[in-house]
Amino acid sequence: MSQNNETEPNTEINTPKNSRKIGESLAAVQSQTANDADNSAETLNTTDNDDAIDSFFSANSHNDIAENFKAGYVAIVGRPNVGKSTLMNHLLGQKLSITSRKPQTTRHRIHGILSTNEMQAVFVDTPGIHHNEVRAINERMNKAALSALVDVDLVLFVVDSDQWREDDLLTLQKLGETDLKIVLIINKADTLKDKGVILPLIETFNESFDFADIVPVSALKSQNLDRLQEVIASHLPVADPIHDLEQITDRSERFLASEIIREKIMRSAGDEVPYDLTVQIDGFKDEAAHKDPKTGRPRKAMTFIDATIFVERSGQKAIVIGEKGQRIKQVGIDARKDMELLFDKKVMLTLWVKVKRGWSDDERALNSLGY
Repeated sequence: MSQNNETEPNTEINTPKNSRKIGESLAAVQSQTANDADNSAETLNTTDNDDAIDSFFSANSHNDIAENFKAGYVAIVGRPNVGKSTLMNHLLGQKLSITSRKPQTTRHRIHGILSTNEMQAVFVDTPGIHHNEVRAINERMNKAALSALVDVDLVLFVVDSDQWREDDLLTLQKLGETDLKIVLIINKADTLKDKGVILPLIETFNESFDFADIVPVSALKSQNLDRLQEVIASHLPVADPIHDLEQITDRSERFLASEIIREKIMRSAGDEVPYDLTVQIDGFKDEAAHKDPKTGRPRKAMTFIDATIFVERSGQKAIVIGEKGQRIKQVGIDARKDMELLFDKKVMLTLWVKVKRGWSDDERALNSLGY
């Protein structure tokens, strides 16, 4: 079910390190590319049922994790639209971070958790670092990306295999001001027509910066991600798991629902609604399976989600709704399907579209909308 309503305009709402030849990287690369607990059998005290139950569950809770288990935070950084979210999603084997062909799709830091018996990597997917801080939201996105570098154990710096740009250099310069281990990820390596250029490309990057490792991958096609996972594990410290091994994110279902809706709009509206939209979850209610008191018929468990899509201009509202409401209807259908897959339950989604003028450049509005 999709509805819309328009509101009146509302105004409330260290010393550099690893910098060797960084300044020369742009020209060099452009010319180069033109890429558990112990599970041993112990005798249970059969006279104490509580101890027996506790022992049973503790013996299985960590799935026989390795003795030298490794765990840590891994920031994924890079310029906008270079494939950071796609990389995290495919490493996890689960879609958490939204993607589209539009730059700056990711606006928030999103944690995805990859766990094996040997290690746990908590990935921090960040907004793309970019030069043009035109509005307050752009400034906040850059701050979110750079703040992700605080207290992480490893950084994955993602670049495009055949497009080295000014924002790549900006990101590299920011990384050069830290003491962090940095692994260079050359994404979209499968798109290179001449695979022979990948080795000289790696050599050029090696000469421009002291990377801990360099790994060419195709995030979209999941190529060489096993190798990348091994590299990540090799650089993490020995530590206990940070999160439960079954957990895949620390973000709430409300947040994930809002991101899914935003993705569907961005994919559907293309360049017609650049960045002037955001989604607010107004209601999120779980209803257990029960009998309808009126009909006596059984009703399945259901989650009811009400969301408001905010745009900045009336013309954008019309675009999001579409002719005779067809676009917003399809957005609702597509978003609901993704939510049901992610949450593993039935979803009833209601969407509203409203105009909130200037929200993306209003500090109070950004605060109220979770930025």
